[in-house]
Amino acid sequence: MAIRPSIDVAGRVSVELARLIVKLTGRGEEPPQTLGEVRAALLAHKPASLREAEFLHPQDQASRLVELDALIEEFGAQARAADFVPQLASEGLSRVIEAAINDPALPDYPSLAEVREAMNQGLAARLVGEGALDEDEEVGLLAEIEELIRQYGAGTAAEPLVRLE
Repeated sequence: MAIRPSIDVAGRVSVELARLIVKLTGRGEEPPQTLGEVRAALLAHKPASLREAEFLHPQDQASRLVELDALIEEFGAQARAADFVPQLASEGLSRVIEAAINDPALPDYPSLAEVREAMNQGLAARLVGEGALDEDEEVGLLAEIEELIRQYGAGTAAEPLVRLE
């Protein structure tokens, strides 16, 4: 069992690397779960340009690979990748995503598009009826998930974006 960092490591990650981690951890049947696996997937997806980036001067902090290597050096290759992604969903949307994850009618790890579809079919309204969401919260949730889809893509796994409290 890996020990989770006691500091907010997600605040130290660039937006570009956070987006990349979210995209990679939402892909495939067995998406990468650790920083080491993210690094391997990153090299496998864009071999030419990223392998060249491996040999950049260490002061070149603009490279995602250099930034990822620095995180691996500090926290280890077995550090959980999701810990390095800022949790971007609001509290209300996080409740909706958690309800979608627990919904037996949806896949175990629903994508943002699948959560949006569930919301369009009444998931958010059901949560309002159960008292898990306020009516005021429900109003902006579709716009919020649309923005997340625009930023990360419709196929991105929704779970890494849940706000942990």
